[in-house]
Amino acid sequence: MTGTITRRDFLKATGAAMTGVAVPAAGLCAAPGEAGQGAGRAGNGSGLLAISLNVNGAERRIEIEAQMTLAEVLRGPLDMTGTKVGCDRGACSACTVWVDRVPVASCMMLAVDVGERKVVTIEGLARGEELHPVQAAFIAHDAMQCGFCTPGLVMSCAALVESKPNPSIEEIKDAISGHLCRCGSYPHVFAAAMDAAKTLKG
Repeated sequence: MTGTITRRDFLKATGAAMTGVAVPAAGLCAAPGEAGQGAGRAGNGSGLLAISLNVNGAERRIEIEAQMTLAEVLRGPLDMTGTKVGCDRGACSACTVWVDRVPVASCMMLAVDVGERKVVTIEGLARGEELHPVQAAFIAHDAMQCGFCTPGLVMSCAALVESKPNPSIEEIKDAISGHLCRCGSYPHVFAAAMDAAKTLKG
């Protein structure tokens, strides 16, 4: 039956993921052009896919394995290690970036599915040497301790204050509800987000 994943297909794909070798399996990944957001990708005969990603305003052309997540590509071939990976299963939100200005867990999105959408990471949030108001407020309010969850929290808070000029505390809590801060810095994060919203509004 067309599109059915057999036991053999599943085992082949699982083994490939464990060894780092890209082996296409029927029904497990879309062929180039099948997924609307995956346009512009092409194979090169080496088992890698050549894709183009718009990251922080720059077009980046790279070759990747089909199963690589956006987080893996950012931290690997693109060497943007500001995006952290905590749980690698979408439960802690440490890897949050913007895709067309919407916060997403980059460990849960395949890089080949980004397509022409624009990615913004923590490295691209500031304007040159000028920090984004949320970044500056995080420093002023000491809204981090170990700092591992900080980039993701900053990205979610920045998305909120840019879309809502006067967010309530409940809206801030809702915006970061998926973020796990093991150091428990949430009160400082709330204060920083409120302060940044005032700065943007002013």
